[in-house]
Amino acid sequence: MSLLSLENVHSYYGHIHALKGISLTVEEGEIVTLIGANGAGKSTTLRSISGIIHPREGNITLNGKDISRMDPHLIVSEGIGHVPEGRGIFPKLTVMENLEIGAFILNDPIELERRLEYGFKLFPRLKERISQKGGTLSGGEQQMLAIARGLMLNPHILMLDEPSMGLSPMLVELIFDIIKTLNDNGTTILLVEQNALMALSVAHRGYVLQNGQIVIFDTAANLKNNEIVQQAYLGME
Repeated sequence: MSLLSLENVHSYYGHIHALKGISLTVEEGEIVTLIGANGAGKSTTLRSISGIIHPREGNITLNGKDISRMDPHLIVSEGIGHVPEGRGIFPKLTVMENLEIGAFILNDPIELERRLEYGFKLFPRLKERISQKGGTLSGGEQQMLAIARGLMLNPHILMLDEPSMGLSPMLVELIFDIIKTLNDNGTTILLVEQNALMALSVAHRGYVLQNGQIVIFDTAANLKNNEIVQQAYLGME
């Protein structure tokens, strides 16, 4: 049984048919990436999983449990963390307050402290800015905060939506090093990333979306060598 499974998922924004029968799986311990052009349905797939929008057709299961029509806060409590595109931090709250909100259902102060320390170990810069308001952080620091917040409930699967967006090449390298470290530490990751080459460099498998449908899926290594993927998404002639 897959950790996460989508079967024939159709999602809409009003009358716009955004996902047209998406089926995919994520196994425990994997990094799976979704690649495709803007508007292909990548972010919509993550929003459908996290309950921000509910599929009109199809099923989404986590560890065999149907979460297709659960409310978002219940899906979080089931073990899905979602770091949205644009980071979604609370700019007027401090780093610590942002992290504490990420642990909103955690009632054990000892466990809360343990998870805070794990986040600070991954992102030492956040500990240095613990009392600083989120909106005053740099773009890279805000992305670190968003990921650390997403880890506060120790999710079964962490979904990252465009984590490298707007970052310098040096910070992109750092963020992807962190993604690899998280996975090495046991976190399963579903990654949406415009930088397809970086995504495929850390992922185990990948799905290519086009107009709300999956058109190619394979191992990351095979996708990097696929001529269609190379020409359309990797900038190779």
